[in-house]
Amino acid sequence: MCTVVVLRRPGHPWPLVIAANRDEMAGRPWRAPARHWPDRPEVVAGLDSLAGGSWLGLNDHGVLASVLNRHGTLGPALGKRSRGELVLDALDHADAADAARALEALEPDSFRPFNLLVADSRDAFWLAHRDDGQRIEALPIAVGVSMLTAHDLNDRAGSARTARYLDRFRAAPPPDPEAEHWGAWEMLLGATDHAADAGPGGAMTIAGPGEFGTSSAALIALPAPGGGRPVFRFAAGRPDRTSFATVDVAPPSPPGQPAD
Repeated sequence: MCTVVVLRRPGHPWPLVIAANRDEMAGRPWRAPARHWPDRPEVVAGLDSLAGGSWLGLNDHGVLASVLNRHGTLGPALGKRSRGELVLDALDHADAADAARALEALEPDSFRPFNLLVADSRDAFWLAHRDDGQRIEALPIAVGVSMLTAHDLNDRAGSARTARYLDRFRAAPPPDPEAEHWGAWEMLLGATDHAADAGPGGAMTIAGPGEFGTSSAALIALPAPGGGRPVFRFAAGRPDRTSFATVDVAPPSPPGQPAD
């Protein structure tokens, strides 16, 4: 059960901020976010080394995408495309609304059920493919703080994690990318406490026991148009014990020109 927390605040110098924990089987190989795809040089994203797609990334146009499995659908299925391809498909677009429309029209039976976040500094959408045979539905995400897990957006009844942590994120001081203040959200991403009846999966960080747990975390802020570059911070391990480092999102310089 991965988690993405979304803060939307139109009119702010940083109108979109997201916090994300990736939960995965310990043996599934991956690489930290970078420009891994020669045919998509504008994409900075984590690489799922097994299937070749991604779970989270952004492009040089300022579009962000993240995919999450729906409850009970962990892992690949014979005859289905990898859900990690959806992130790359979304990041082929220069606008989140265009990406959402395009992905909403995909053949749903090609994928196992998923939740997909697609956003930029203007818009944010949650794409839900709830079950085999059902169409993919793109829904706008409201202003404020929302949480997406393996269940519906802000689903406190279905998700013990949402029930325990959504209000904590809403009450916490939001990140201030300009001042490099991320502390409250960093601490929440690394929280391992959970309701007694929920088990470890009800925590923000799944610390075990078992082969399934939180493998990495990310914090991303998108600036308003003309406001500079996004900030992408990544923890290459459980965020309760791994420091965040800044990911280089500067576009590569054209041949013969120095890097900025």
